[in-house]
Amino acid sequence: MADKGLSDKIKGSVTELKGEIKDQIGNATDNKSLQAEGKMDKLKGAAQKKIGELKDK
Repeated sequence: MADKGLSDKIKGSVTELKGEIKDQIGNATDNKSLQAEGKMDKLKGAAQKKIGELKDK
């Protein structure tokens, strides 16, 4: 299996994108809670992608 971490990388990208959207909406509406949630999602997504990359090695 050539790309064992592909699933993690895809999930990570989706989570990062979802986090970016929440962050931007929170920023635009001055909703600090939503903005913080978005930042956490972006970090979680980045970690998921890193796990996928490590699985490929």
